[in-house]
Amino acid sequence: MARVLVIIPAYNEAESIGNVLEALRSRTPEYSVVVVDDGSTDNTAAVARQHEGVDLVRLPYSLGIGGAMQTGYKYAVRHAYDVAVQCDADGQHPVAQLRSLVERLAQGDADLVIGSRYVADTAYLPSFTRRVGKSILSRLVDVVVGEGITDTTSGFRAASRRAFSLFARRYPDDYPEAEALVILHKSGLRPVEMPVEMSPRQGGKTSISPKHAVYYMIKVGLAIFVDVFRKFTKASEEL
Repeated sequence: MARVLVIIPAYNEAESIGNVLEALRSRTPEYSVVVVDDGSTDNTAAVARQHEGVDLVRLPYSLGIGGAMQTGYKYAVRHAYDVAVQCDADGQHPVAQLRSLVERLAQGDADLVIGSRYVADTAYLPSFTRRVGKSILSRLVDVVVGEGITDTTSGFRAASRRAFSLFARRYPDDYPEAEALVILHKSGLRPVEMPVEMSPRQGGKTSISPKHAVYYMIKVGLAIFVDVFRKFTKASEEL
């Protein structure tokens, strides 16, 4: 049986992370869980410690979602896991469907399985600004990757050992999800999608305002443009 690690990046998510950890314990008790506390200033770490069997890595200051996730991927490599799953601490990701991501990955035709909000009709409806930004990024990524990925910004994803070993070495610092797909593709690995039903944020507040969404789109677009011209060693050659 594959050893699965659930990585939960968390920044000031004390209001919601407890419920996420309870859901994981109930739904997937055989999976390991590590919370990467990204320099939180609230009680996120204290809440995580209250849950038996949950490992905690505390960063001394906030590195952003990219730095927190890369920390989790390094943890997965060091502890020899077979699969690493990202599950956010805000309650939006459907823990009930986490096992489905792992099962899809086990089919062996892809190295990253993305839980998509758009590959099938769901009740999820982002703001207008986010819809525009996600559409532009999806088209930009598709030009490079060519896999028809509809939800390039979804953080609900399961990575094979080849994929998370790659991400442990090279992962975008900030707003990483879309650019990570380009890095994956340039390294000779393949992503696929499957439909999931996301929920509204269960606590705290998002850091991406409409102004930040525009900045996000420009920053990630430029990063992808640069990656197109960079040389990447094939993942199979590094393992």
